Formats: sequence, structure tokens, C-alpha cells
Amino acid sequence: MRAIRQSKKLQNVRYDVRGPILEEAQRLEAEGHKILKLNIGNTAPFGFEAPEAILADMKHHLHHAQGYSDSRGIYSARTAVAQYYQSRGLRETLVDDVFIGNGVSELISMVLQAFVDDGNEILVPAPDYPLWTGAVTLTGGKAVHYLCDEENGWNPDLADIESKITENTHAIVIINPNNPTGAVYSEDVVKGLVDIARRHNLVVMADEIYEKILFEDAVHHHAATYAGDDVLCLTFSGLSKAYRVCGYRAGWVMISGPKHLAADFLEGLTLLANMRMCANVPAQHAIQTALGGYQSIQELIGPEGRFYEQSMLAWRMLNDIPGVSCVKPMGSLYTFPKLDPEVYPIENDQDFVIDLLRAKKILVTHGTGFNWVKPDHFRLVTLPDVDMLEEAIGRIGDFLEDYRS
Repeated sequence: MRAIRQSKKLQNVRYDVRGPILEEAQRLEAEGHKILKLNIGNTAPFGFEAPEAILADMKHHLHHAQGYSDSRGIYSARTAVAQYYQSRGLRETLVDDVFIGNGVSELISMVLQAFVDDGNEILVPAPDYPLWTGAVTLTGGKAVHYLCDEENGWNPDLADIESKITENTHAIVIINPNNPTGAVYSEDVVKGLVDIARRHNLVVMADEIYEKILFEDAVHHHAATYAGDDVLCLTFSGLSKAYRVCGYRAGWVMISGPKHLAADFLEGLTLLANMRMCANVPAQHAIQTALGGYQSIQELIGPEGRFYEQSMLAWRMLNDIPGVSCVKPMGSLYTFPKLDPEVYPIENDQDFVIDLLRAKKILVTHGTGFNWVKPDHFRLVTLPDVDMLEEAIGRIGDFLEDYRS
């Protein structure tokens, strides 16, 4: 019989956050080992629960959330998103500028399917959230990675971006606050990125899912604010992280800028929205309540808040390990520490984290899984409580001590 093989379209598509390392973790679990999973930013397993008002509103609307909705999303959710951006200074935002999706992940794939032709180049940061690279590749495009500078707080290297633009470059992806580095870009950096898009006629795709998770004096700046009316900007965000409802899959994309020039693209995006019928309807009813209600995220990101305290603890403890350096995270739920190549001569960082997993039962993700250029980083999720995080990083330190020996 003929073997049933995967599509050739998947040949160069990777998503290592849930790849071979997770498979090894599942094998170890099947043997009876308890694995601490610090590979994905999934809030619920670490004791973070949705605000009660969101749960109550979803339950209240269940009786009339049984059918398909408008493929772009229910009116109240889209209105709430539009009003949110209006309140952030984007006063021209309309309800029809908003598409609701099953999380940002679905909308990234939909937007790229509607936008990318074979061979189109899309500028994507390195390191990146790997869905961006995978989805660009799956649509037939080419992800061209621009460097973020670890020595400059993981800010994008604007000169490197300029050097990688060709006549076939069509868009630039901005991930701010950044996953995996925890960087939050200054106003000047965001303006600089948008100005590059303006001068080279690029579409801006701004992944801002962590926009409310900010530490100390960090301020988030919407790329759309500086895109104005002459740069098409697609802003992605949602409820998963700030409202601790990853499983609800409630996200959105908001389109701003010269929409009259993007009518054909938007027609294609609407077609794809129609083809998937609609986003999860019960979760859509959470959006208006979330955006309009009490913002409990403030309790988590301020001094003594769990997100803040855990992120700072991880940063301090990692820097205390010989041969490890870590840029202070100013947002998101991650750190991206560096392993000094002189101390840890790692040739294959996936093998390295699998060795860590087998030895210490800690699951992290290797840096090249985020399209970083060298095998000298890994990403650590900072969601466990302080005691659990101290234990986990202590185990990592013990492993690295043996590795140095």
C-alpha cells in the first residue's frame, strides 16, 4: 500500500514550542515522572483564573450563543474592541475595522493567507513567536528575520531591518511587548519601525497580545498610533494573557490606515472569515465585559503582584548562575537567558533542553525554536509561584553546574 505522507507545504514549517521536546516530556510522563512545563504561557495550570465577571457574563449569554454569529464577530464584541482603540487615541476606529477570531493565532494564519503570495518576503523578528515564521512559510512566503539586539535591551536593530528589505518585501511584523524576550519597545523604536514601513511601502503587522502586562515604568505604544492614515496597520490582541483565559480563544485584529487601498485584501480576509463560519461564540461574549470592566491585571503586574514578582525572581536567579546572563523583562511572561558559549559550548540547543528535561524534569524551549541565530539561549515561562519557580531555577542551576563540570 502507498504511504500516506504530509503535504509538501509543511516541509519547512516548524513550531518547536510544542515539538519534539514536548513529545519527550509526554513520554516521561507516561513513565510516571512529574514534569514542570515551562514551555508555554498557559496561565490556568499555575493557578491564574479568569475574573468572575467574565465567567458570569459568558454563562448569562450561553442560551443565545448556540448558533453561528456574523463571521467577523458579534456586534457587541467588535464594538467593545473599536471603542477600546478609540480610547487609546485611535479615534477613527470603526466596528467594521475589527475581526474576532479564535485567538490571535487563528487570525495570524488568516491574515497571512489573505495577504501572502508565493515568494513574498515578510520581515519577522529574531527571536520571534514561531507561529509567525511557520504561518508565513505555510502560505508560500519567506520569513526574513531581522535581529533584535540583546545588548540594547532586545530592541529591534533598525539598520539590520533596512539592510534586509528588497523589492519583494511586503510587510513587517512587530511583537511588542515581546515574546520571548520580555522587551517593551520605546516610543522612538516603535516610531522608527513604522517609519521604515512608511518609506518602503510595507504593511505593519503588530502582535500586541501582551500589551497590558508591563512592569515598573514600561509603557506600551500601539504601532497603529504612528502608522496614521498612510501606513496600513493590522493590530492583533486578545483576552488570553491579560484576562487569563487562554482556553477561551478570544482574540481580534483591528485594521487601521489607508483601508481604501486595501479593499481587495480585506475582501479576501472576509472570505476566509466566512469560510471558517465564525469564532467561538460564547467566548466572544466575554470581550465586552473584559474590556469594559475592572482591570484586575493591575493587581498582578504591580509590586507584590504575581506576574511581576515571579518575572523579577526569575531574572535575578538566572543572572546568579555562573555563565548565564538575562536581560531584565519589562513585560510579557517570559525570560530569554543566554548561556555563555565559552562556559557552555552547546552545539545543538534542542538536545541541550532534552538533556535538561531528562535530568531535572523541567521543560523549557530552546532558543533556536524561536528562530534565534545561535544555540545559546532558552525561553523560561515565569508563571509558577515563587516557591515553585525557585525550585525550578535551582534545578536548572544544578544541571548547569554538572554541565560545566
